Amino acid sequence: MNSPQHTTKHTATGLLKLIRPKQWVKNIFLFAPLIFSKEFLHLYSVYHVIFAAFLFCLAASAVYIVNDLNDIEQDKTHPEKRKKRPLASGEISVNNAILLLGAIYIGLFAAWFVTPKVINVIIVYIAINLLYSFKLKHEPVIEIFIVAFGFVLRVYAGAVALNVPVSNWMFVTTLSLSLYLASIKRRQELIQNGSQSRGVLSHYSVTLINRFAEMSATSAIIFYSLYVMTVQSKLIVTIPFVMFGLFRYWFIVETLRDGESPTDVVIYDKQILLTVLFWAGFCIWVLIPRH
Repeated sequence: MNSPQHTTKHTATGLLKLIRPKQWVKNIFLFAPLIFSKEFLHLYSVYHVIFAAFLFCLAASAVYIVNDLNDIEQDKTHPEKRKKRPLASGEISVNNAILLLGAIYIGLFAAWFVTPKVINVIIVYIAINLLYSFKLKHEPVIEIFIVAFGFVLRVYAGAVALNVPVSNWMFVTTLSLSLYLASIKRRQELIQNGSQSRGVLSHYSVTLINRFAEMSATSAIIFYSLYVMTVQSKLIVTIPFVMFGLFRYWFIVETLRDGESPTDVVIYDKQILLTVLFWAGFCIWVLIPRH
C-alpha cells in the first residue's frame, strides 16, 4: 500500500503536470509592451506586468485543465497522451481537476477587483479557448488563428497592465510570429504522429502547412523591420536577431526533427534562448534614454 506521504506527493506531481508550468514561457509576450514603451525604467510598471503575467499563467492553466477534461476519453486511446496526461493516465482524478479549476477561477475573479482591465482581456482569452476546446479546434485554419490570437491577447494584456496603447505594428508582427509558431507545431504533429493525434490534421498536408509557416515567417520579418525603420530606427540592430531566431527554429524543425513544442525549444535550445536574451538586452540598451 502507498503511504499517505507518497500519495500526496504523487497527487502534487500530477497537479503540476495538469497546469503545465512549462507552457507559461509563452507569457513572455506580455513583456513586449514593457520594453517598447520604455516603461521598464519604472519599477511600478514592471510589477504590474509581472502580476498580469502571473494571472495569465493561471488562465492558461485553467484552459489546459478544461481541454484535458474534455479530451480525457480520446487521450486514453492516444499512444503518448495516455501516459503523459495526468487525467488520462489516472494520476489525477476528475474531481481533483475540477476543484483545482474552481480554485483558479475564484483567484481570477478576486483579481478583477485589483486589475479589472487585465482580467477583462483574460475573460476574452478564456472564452475563445472554451470555444476552441469544444468546437473550433476541429475547424482547419480557424484553429491555427485561435492559437495565434492567444499570443496577441498576451501582448494586449501587457499593454493594458501598463495603460499604454498597442501599436498596429506590434499587433501585426505578433500575429505573424504566432501564426508561424502555430503552423510549425501543426506541421510537426502531422509528421511525427499523423492525423490520429489531432483530428483537424487530416485536413492539412505538410506542403500546405509549410506554405502557412513560410508566409507567416516572412510577414513577421517584414512587419518587424517596417516597425523598426518607421517608429524605432535605433532598433535596427535587433533585426538580425529576429531573422536568426526564425532561421534557427526552422533548422531545428527541419534537421533535428524537433519543434512540436515552441516552449521546449526556447527552454532547451541554447542558441534560441541566447537569441531571445540578446534581442531583449539590445532592445533595452538601445531604448534607455541617454540624457
